[in-house]
Parts: sequence; structure tokens; C-alpha cells
Amino acid sequence: QPKRFQLTVAPAGEFLNAQQLRDRYGAMRPAELAKMNAQLARTYIRNYEQAAGLVPYLVGRFTIMEARELGPDDLFTSGMAALTTTVDYGEVLLEHVYPADAQSVPLMKQTLVTGLEIKLERAHDLSAVIHADRLADGRILLTAVPLLYGSYTVTQGRGMFRLEPPFDLNMKAGWPLFKDRARREAENHYASVRERSAPGPAAIPFPGLEPTQAAVAAANALIRVEPALRIEQPKTTPPALAMKPTPTSKGDKVAKNEKTAPSPAAAPAAVAAKLLPSTTPIAMAAASVPPKRAVPLRTDALVPSAAPATSLASPIPSIPEGTPVLAVPPVTSDTTLASTAGGGSWKTYPPGRMPAGRLITTNDLRDVAERGLAGERVYLRGQFVVNFAESNRAVLRPKNGMAQTMLHFGAPSSTRIIVEFPAGYSPPAQGATVNRDEARPYEITEVRKQSDGQLNVFVREIMQ
Repeated sequence: QPKRFQLTVAPAGEFLNAQQLRDRYGAMRPAELAKMNAQLARTYIRNYEQAAGLVPYLVGRFTIMEARELGPDDLFTSGMAALTTTVDYGEVLLEHVYPADAQSVPLMKQTLVTGLEIKLERAHDLSAVIHADRLADGRILLTAVPLLYGSYTVTQGRGMFRLEPPFDLNMKAGWPLFKDRARREAENHYASVRERSAPGPAAIPFPGLEPTQAAVAAANALIRVEPALRIEQPKTTPPALAMKPTPTSKGDKVAKNEKTAPSPAAAPAAVAAKLLPSTTPIAMAAASVPPKRAVPLRTDALVPSAAPATSLASPIPSIPEGTPVLAVPPVTSDTTLASTAGGGSWKTYPPGRMPAGRLITTNDLRDVAERGLAGERVYLRGQFVVNFAESNRAVLRPKNGMAQTMLHFGAPSSTRIIVEFPAGYSPPAQGATVNRDEARPYEITEVRKQSDGQLNVFVREIMQ
């Protein structure tokens, strides 16, 4: 199953424009082109783990001629595909695939419209060429898919949709996604749109009159949205002020087992260090609890009365010199992390020690999708198989669903469990079997039901 790549750990490749790809694939014989296409598809399905050579990434500017929704009869069974033409080179057509869940398709239809410009740039996009066809008129039709599967929006509009790696591929549908008839209809439609939007004849100039300038509409373009990174503030402790120790008189003695009073200058520094802001949501929630105020202690309870008395003429400070200040006690609210071993941003628990909640199986998920979580904790148990895993996420299928898949000749299971792991946790390997019982369940955060009946269950790891 194809997976989502990160920009910094993507497969090694070369960035080629439309003309360079036309020169490469246009010179191949039919047998060579067929062999190359088989290799491109095979390496894409295997997530480029056994890629021979560099991955061809496409760069350039393209204009959408027509976009259509993908369905079960297409090679990519969900999302949309856009047939585009190159802005500066007419010998190449591109069908750009946008795999996505069904709930994203309505917004994609409003966004991927005829005339929209697509910019594929080396610094932001990784659209890999996975197929190439030579048309009867000598042009090349490329098929490309973005390996980052990121979020997209337009420069002049609202709304944003997010791509998802395809769960399965219907290889029987074949290439390309736009067959000959659909491609010709799209080209004719685009030609008629351009003809209708062409500017009219220029007005006849008159002496002494300035020609009216037609308003030029700014070009609308599809761009990928970079995810915002959280800025971690450096945690610095203010240096403690050096203070000269107060000499004690000969008559002043401290008990043998009694602790000396802490320095009055070091205590406020410790308090300030504990009150430094933190950027984690849980720490911010914990900081909202009002801490207990520091309580000054009387010196006569710790120092014998033989100390010299203070003169009445001298000013009396608000806190007598030498008075120790208690540090702020740590906040012990329920929002603190139970374990920081994984460095996660949510609470984790030992097995069997999680808060009380409702324990369900995969058979109860459709009821949860219809009624919602209703503000209660819901845990999921069962036996699952790992379809694929990445740095902090894994996609699982119920094992009984996998058996049904084999009985129904490859029909995909209707339940997909997306597991989020805290930072530092290692997801299980692809193909592994995961058993979660009542002592080690997953916590359900959301259940989404698609129009085709598939359930996307979002859970997170809460076990230590």
C-alpha cells in the first residue's frame, strides 16, 4: 500500500520539466516504454524500497482542462484526477491524481475547476511520474501523483482539502485514468472555454481620448499548504544572585540535626524557574490552576533569640532579611502526564490503570459513528493487522475483516483504524498482528463514516 512521505525523507530523485520528460519517453520504442511503465508502477506500489535509479519528479506550470471524481472502476478508487496541459510546452499532457477520502471530494470539486493553474515546484512538491503514454499524434500523456499527500488550497478562495494515500489500487482499470474518449471531450471542452473567454476586438482609437484599460484578473493557482510547526521556547533558568553569607555571632548556634535556612536570593529564582511558561497544551492547562501562595516563615522559629534586635529608627522591610521563602509546590492536577517516557502530548497509563470508560469491539463502531462519543471515554479492543506504519502513525484492519477480505476475493474491509502514537513510541511493523484486550485498549477519539459505508476510526495509544 502506498504511504505518505515527508519532504526531507522522500525517495532520491531528479526534477524534470515537461520537455525533458517528452525527450526521454518520446524516444523510447513501444517495448521499452511498456517495460519502463511496469517498473514505475511497481516501485510506486512498493513505496520505492527497491527503486532502480532516481525517481522522476515533475516540475512546471500546468492548467486544468477538466477534473473528474474517481470511483471503484478507476485505478485510484477515491479522490479526483485533473487532466492538465503544460503552460509553456504543448507536447505534453498531464493527469495529476489527488487521492483523498470521500468526505473531501465535494470541496475538491469546487477547487479543481477548468482554467485553474497548478504549480509544481522543486522546493514544495514531489509529484512522481508513475506512467507515460504516447498518443497517436505524438504527444506524451503523463500520470503523476504527489508523494507527500499534503493539504491544498487556492490563492484566491477559501477552503482546504487534504490528500490521503490510496488504500488499494484497482489495477484492472488500467492506464491512463482519462481514456481516449474522455481525453478528447476534455480537450474540446477546454478549447470552447478558452474561445468564450478570449478578449474581444480592440476598440477603435480616437484622437485625444485615452484607451480604456481592461481589468486584468489575477491568476488563481493551486498551492500546497505547509503545516505549521510549533516553536519550542527555550527553557532557561535565571541565574541566582550571589549573596554574601550573614555572619552569626558566637552566641548563635544551630542545632546539630536542624537544617539551615535557605538563601533568600536563591528561593525567588527557584520560584521563577517553576513559573516559566510551557508550550505544551497539557502544561498550559495545568498552569491555569492557581498555585498556592508562598508562605514566609518567621525567623524567630528557626534562629535563637540571641540575634541582635533591629533598631526602631531603621526601616522595617516587608519581609525581614534572612527570612526563607518556600518554593511553590508542584501542581498535582489530573492534566499532568502519567508518563513522560514517550514524550507524548497526552496522558498515558500502566496496563489496566486508565480511567473508567466504555469498552467496545469493532462490531460496535457503527453505533458509535451514528451516536458519537457523547463526551464519554470509549476504548477499543480486538485483534488487528498492520497495513502500513510510519513515524508516529499506523493503519490497522480488524483481523476478522481481513478474513472476510480473502473470502470475498479481495474486497476491502469496511473498517480502518488509524492509530496515533506519542513521540518516542515505535509503531508495530507492517504485517504484524496486534492484540489489544481490556487491560491494554486503544482510546477512541473520533469515528467517521464515509458515503460508501467505510468507517475511519481514529484512536491513540495510551499505554505505557
